[in-house]
Amino acid sequence: MPANKESNRDPGASLALLWGDADSRPRRGPKPKFTPAQLARRGIEIADAEGLEALSMQRVAEMLGVTTMALYRYVPGKPDLVDLMVDTVLSDPPVLGRVPGNWRTRLEAWARACWDVYRAHPWILTATGLRRHAMGPHQVAWLDTALAALEPTGLTARQRHDAAILVLSLVRNLTQEALDSDEQGDEEWTRLTTHQLTVYADRFPALTRAVAEGAFSPTDDDPLAFGLTCVLDGIQGLVESATRA
Repeated sequence: MPANKESNRDPGASLALLWGDADSRPRRGPKPKFTPAQLARRGIEIADAEGLEALSMQRVAEMLGVTTMALYRYVPGKPDLVDLMVDTVLSDPPVLGRVPGNWRTRLEAWARACWDVYRAHPWILTATGLRRHAMGPHQVAWLDTALAALEPTGLTARQRHDAAILVLSLVRNLTQEALDSDEQGDEEWTRLTTHQLTVYADRFPALTRAVAEGAFSPTDDDPLAFGLTCVLDGIQGLVESATRA
């Protein structure tokens, strides 16, 4: 993107694009061939296959068979396109009212739905983590859904918000771990670490014992289960404290 377009970015234009308040048709020139949604889908294809770092307006233009400058008639710039891509892949949040049980089972269902989206489109980590970005209706709906699940708990508004963000942070961290994981590299790291701990066992006795008992052993366990249980247990303790107060 030209530097002046990046530096002069108008957040209001991105919000208008996301929320459908902007006129999707260029005001001048020939009849448009595409829609912003079509550009977003092409961007998603690139990011899913090669990561967000491979995304550029030029790549999207090449896929559509137009010049790069032609895309600026549909979206203000790459950051706005990324915002639109995020909201597109999020789609509608799960309908938690159909989930049996209480706030806990519903928040767990919400977390697992988030996990599915992040695993399918891990570039969302970068798209939503490195800068403040405009939130579209789907992204806002996901947060609203989590807050609604927590409303019966008796927690304060700030606690409900922080609880939802805490659960989302767990999903994001586990997604990053999955991205960083490399089976061959992990095996080599474990081998070298085990060797070092054998040599220096007296300096790190607790870690040495943990390794000997299988702390680094591969597992087929649900990667979300342990952390989610810990987080939800913590929220439940807070809920019970609020109930007793």
